[in-house]
Amino acid sequence: MGLLSQGSPLSWEETKRHADHVRRHGILQFLHIYHAVKDRHKDVLKWGDEVEYMLVSFDHENKKVQLVLSGEEVLETLQEKGERTNPNHPTLWRPEYGSYMIEGTPGQPYGGTMSEFNTVEDNMRKRREEATSVLKKNQALCTITSFPRLGCPGFTLPEFKPNPVEGGASKSLFFPDEAINKHPRFSTLTRNIRHRRGEKVVINVPIFKDKNTPSPFIETFPGDDEAAKASKPDHIYMDAMGFGMGNCCLQVTFQACSIAEARYLYDQLATICPIVMALSAASPFYRGYVSDIDCRWGVISASVDDRTREERGLEPLKNNNYRISKSRYDSIDSYLSECGEKYNDIDLTIDKEIYKQLLQEVSPGCPLSAGIDHLLAQHVAHLFIRDPLTLFAEKIHLDDANESDHFENIQSTNWQTMRFKPPPPNSDIGWRVEFRPMEVQLTDFENSAYVVFVVLLTRVILSYKLDFLIPLSKVDENMKVAQKRDAVLQGMFYFRKDICKGGNAMVDGRGKAQPSTEPAAEEYALMSIDTIINGKEGVFPGLIPILNSYLENMEVDVDTRCSILNYLKLIKKRASGELMTVARWMREFIANHPDYKHDSVITDQMNYSLISKCNQIANELCECPELLGPAFRKVKYSGSKTGSSN
Repeated sequence: MGLLSQGSPLSWEETKRHADHVRRHGILQFLHIYHAVKDRHKDVLKWGDEVEYMLVSFDHENKKVQLVLSGEEVLETLQEKGERTNPNHPTLWRPEYGSYMIEGTPGQPYGGTMSEFNTVEDNMRKRREEATSVLKKNQALCTITSFPRLGCPGFTLPEFKPNPVEGGASKSLFFPDEAINKHPRFSTLTRNIRHRRGEKVVINVPIFKDKNTPSPFIETFPGDDEAAKASKPDHIYMDAMGFGMGNCCLQVTFQACSIAEARYLYDQLATICPIVMALSAASPFYRGYVSDIDCRWGVISASVDDRTREERGLEPLKNNNYRISKSRYDSIDSYLSECGEKYNDIDLTIDKEIYKQLLQEVSPGCPLSAGIDHLLAQHVAHLFIRDPLTLFAEKIHLDDANESDHFENIQSTNWQTMRFKPPPPNSDIGWRVEFRPMEVQLTDFENSAYVVFVVLLTRVILSYKLDFLIPLSKVDENMKVAQKRDAVLQGMFYFRKDICKGGNAMVDGRGKAQPSTEPAAEEYALMSIDTIINGKEGVFPGLIPILNSYLENMEVDVDTRCSILNYLKLIKKRASGELMTVARWMREFIANHPDYKHDSVITDQMNYSLISKCNQIANELCECPELLGPAFRKVKYSGSKTGSSN
């Protein structure tokens, strides 16, 4: 969830007064880091995953499942039993936005050897077992992206009613503040996003029109003019940060050997984000309704959209404000390597003063006057058009040479598909990139498969000097397509045809420059995900065949090779449609439920059946061949404390 400072949070008005101070010192902190480590090379490959979990409680008698608001207590217990007792503990646990959520990572990063791929699933299993062991009877740890009845009456345990009056953090009609993690960062973020925006956030998700769904589908909100005005016909309306940040995801961070390699990877992986997001689609339900989207990305984007009406283009600009085309949670807006420069075709809003400061040549006696190249300077100047959203009274005046809180304050609240991460001050950590678009899957096997696929892809990109770059405007279009229902089978995505040209990588610390001509339209074409992943003769070789070719040239032990091939088989079959995505499987489950009236409504009992089944699959208590393949795992137990009573 980014920076988690402790202290006394400031109100939005107080934070706003310090916004220029935070930006000014954030840039100085970035420059201190950059000049200290810009020439650092030969950092070893390290990487790690982050899995977000929901805590649920099953009421078997009443056929109801609720989100348990005990994340803080569970986290405290896990940290006390783990890292505080043993610094080399194999797992680490961190808070997340919802008080029903926790985040787990490996205790130490994975390294560069192929055998590391064989330890990922074991570590994820360890996390699941560790967290499950501290839960109460009839409670379970779930890796579901979106809780289907989030925001419905009684969705939490204990139950709380939303409080839409002034004084609360979100003022939501549906999401009680008690469901927000108690760490002051989270409620302050929620409140300050609303205050900065000048109104509640607005999320409208198209409803799936089944045969008995009202047409038009219209919700009414008596006595709430704001909701009546903000909600749209044929859409599911939501009004709080919790509807986005209260979802779960799967992320991977890579340490590169140098800043140049990190910039190259950042660019190449940005084009892969929409493809992998569609492949991992797992969130078709919102606020008790069946939606017409399969991914959470746009929901989160709207849930933290703090732009004012001026910035969104709804009112005339005044006071030198900017028009800002996207939420602060969205796809990237510029490539970082020189080979990506000609594909930067999105109009980039930047802080011009910061941009000029970053470009200035180093002058005697003032080493921080910069010397940053144009591409990195515009990237940082674009991040810094945003205001800080949280600030703690104790963290205003800092040592810029040795601390980075002000830089991270802005950096960590620009939630984009990729994140370019400078090393923390005075650490042995290298330049990193974070891959952020994936939806979390039901099982440790699936989550391991997606992680290993992306990590292997980075190895192949660097080893074969591959080039996936296309105009960024096309990547944005791909992101929109990727969220649609059944995008993995129905969607067509812009993708580069010849990926072996031009990616001959980094020679000057910024990525090898290419001729500054406009990208030719014939460089890329619309392809299905099946073609991109599995290949099509005469059209595209396919990412899986390229990965298999890479593996054949590597020294890999039999056990590891077997694990990797099983992971790639899952990705291959999801791409071809032979296996369902989690989103498709969930839709089929609800459509076939005996209580479903084909009206797009998910009742408590249907939700109970679905989450019970998800929990059984995750804990290997039953098989699910349509999702995982035939005889994927032998059923482990005949029952457990968390299994359904069905």
